[in-house]
Order: sequence, then structure tokens, then C-alpha cells
Amino acid sequence: MATINVSSSGRNRSLTWSFDSSPDQGLVLTIEGSLNAQTVGRLWQETEKRLAGKTPPGIIIEAGNVDYIDMSGQAYLLHFTRLMKDRGGQVNIRGLQPDFQHMIEHLSCFDCLDKPARPKRSIFEELGMATVKLGHDTRDFFTFVGQFVSAFSHSLIRPGTIRWRDVLLHIENVGARAVFIVSLIGFLMGLIISFQSAMPLRMFGAEIFVARLLGLSMVRELGPLVTAILMAGRTGSSFAAEIGTMKINEEINALTTMGLSPVKFLVVPRMLAAMVVMPFLTMFFILFSFMGGAIVMSSLGFPLTTYINQITMFLGLADFAGGMFKAVVFSLLVAWIGCVRGLQTATGASAVGLSTTSAVVSGIVLIAVADGIFAVTFFFLGI
Repeated sequence: MATINVSSSGRNRSLTWSFDSSPDQGLVLTIEGSLNAQTVGRLWQETEKRLAGKTPPGIIIEAGNVDYIDMSGQAYLLHFTRLMKDRGGQVNIRGLQPDFQHMIEHLSCFDCLDKPARPKRSIFEELGMATVKLGHDTRDFFTFVGQFVSAFSHSLIRPGTIRWRDVLLHIENVGARAVFIVSLIGFLMGLIISFQSAMPLRMFGAEIFVARLLGLSMVRELGPLVTAILMAGRTGSSFAAEIGTMKINEEINALTTMGLSPVKFLVVPRMLAAMVVMPFLTMFFILFSFMGGAIVMSSLGFPLTTYINQITMFLGLADFAGGMFKAVVFSLLVAWIGCVRGLQTATGASAVGLSTTSAVVSGIVLIAVADGIFAVTFFFLGI
């Protein structure tokens, strides 16, 4: 028999144990006292020495007099239970208090190791699951549209209910802090497109038409499209991450408990901010792309006045209005998909990352689809 005494938190906790051997039952271990982090070490070492030689057919642990057990004690019992199972034996724990037994059953992580591996799904199963997920996403998207339209309509009728401070904060984050990157990308794209277009046209002496090509492509197509893609990577991911983190922290549940609508409280200010700043960001993109084109045209020997006249003569108000309308629609798609993915965030360490990635990918896909619809619609309308 061995005894170890440990003073912990003002109380003297002791552990007493004894080993006995039985030809029929194997090793019999009797434990009395407190099985905790301070006392289990010596017992663990002694048990390993007993099992180092010939492994007994089983271990019987008499734990009826154990009055305290912590995670270290549970680890001791679970470890040797697993060890004996691997060696073809078994461990029988007798007399353990129901509360302690309940803790061990729920905290055991060894049972999951015995579960068979999940069989690999066939391509038809993967396709079916993807179809079901697409159906759920479509349902969630249309449900969100209804909720947003209801909340937005109520906010328009009663503007005082809108959190204008949040709207201004989101305008700063979405718009003011994105001006530099949008302007830089616009300048570089204007520079590159003008240069790449001027080289083939130079063979025909038609370099002057670079200004018209750049103006039409930027105002009607690339300006709103590239700006929306930049916003999908910057703003859409930000919305998904913010709302997803709030959902994981159960802040959205708290809003619902207090009688506040998460859509009206969180989504409406973000959607309003995106709708306001997106046309301005698109105009910044177009303006700086014209600056890049002006540098190329100046290097080819064309005066700045000629370059500006070519752009203003070829572009009309309908082209500018079409580009701005695209920008507003794209802003709705970017903010919409970001908020939806944030509200769809599940639990787990990687949930926010998955929602953010999904928001960016889904946003870019929706922008491309919407741009194709606009192209066909403008063609038939003669715009």
C-alpha cells in the first residue's frame, strides 16, 4: 500500500492505493482519496511499472472511496482503459460515483477513434449535395431579399430609425479608405489598355482612336466592373467577416432577444453605404484611367486637348448613366452577398474564413452574371 499526501487550496488531499494480483481477475487496484493532478503522478508511474512485464488479463479498479477527481485523474483512467483494450484486456472500474462516471463518459475522446472512417462519396453524391446546398442558398438569398426590402422600406418611411452614425462609419470604411486602391488600379489599367491598344492601331495610323476605345470601355464596362470586383474582395469580405464574428459571439441572438431586427440593425446601414459610395468610386476609377491614357497619348505625340475632345465627342450621357446604373446594382450585389454569407456563418474556428471566402467568390460570380445580363439588355435597347 502506498500513500501520498498533498496540501492544495488549504485542504490536505491524500491518495492511497494498493495493488493486488488475482489469477482469475488479473490486477486489482484499490484507490482511496483524491485523484488529482498532484497525486496521480506517482500512481501513474507505479501502474506503468506493473504493466511493463507480463500484461494481466484485466485490471479491476476499486474506486468506491474516491472522493475527488479532476482532469488528470480522468486522463489516468481513460489512458489505461485504452491501453488494456489495445493489448486485448479490459479495465473494470467499480464503485465510482455517478457524477465522476458521467464526466468520464462525456469527456472520453477514445471512442471516436474506433469509429470507421467515413466512406468516400461518389461523384453523384457530391453532385446531389452540391445541388441541395445550391437550393438552400437560393432560398436563403430570396428570404434575405424579402427581409431587406421590408426593413429598407420601413427605414425610408421613417428615416429617423436609420442609424446614420453607422452609415457614415461604413461610408468611411467602404469609400474613403478604398479611394487609393481604386484610383491606383484605374490609373494602371488605363495606362496598360492605352499602350496595348496603341501598338496594333499604330500600324494603320489610327492611334487617335485609342482615346475613344478607352473612354467607351472604361465608362460603360470596365469602370463599374473592376470597381465592383475590388469591392467584392474588400467590402464584401469585410461585411461577411464582421457579421460572421458577431454571429459566432451570439451578438445577433442578443439583438433578436432584445427585439431588434438584425437585418435592419446591421444590414441596412451597410447596404446604404455601399449604394452611396460605389458610383463615386467608379468615377474615381474612370477619371484616373483617363489620366493613364493621357500619358500614353502624350508619349505618342498627341496633345492633351485632342485626347479630351476625342473622349467627350464619342461618349454621351446615356453611356455615363448606364455605367453609373451598373455601379449601383453591383454595389447592391456586393453588400447583399457579404451580409448573407455573414448571417449564414456556422460555428467553428474556420467558420468566419469560410464565410469570407464564399462572399468574395459568390460576389464575383454574381457580378459577372449581372454584367452579362446588362450587356444583352443594353444591346436590345440600343443603348
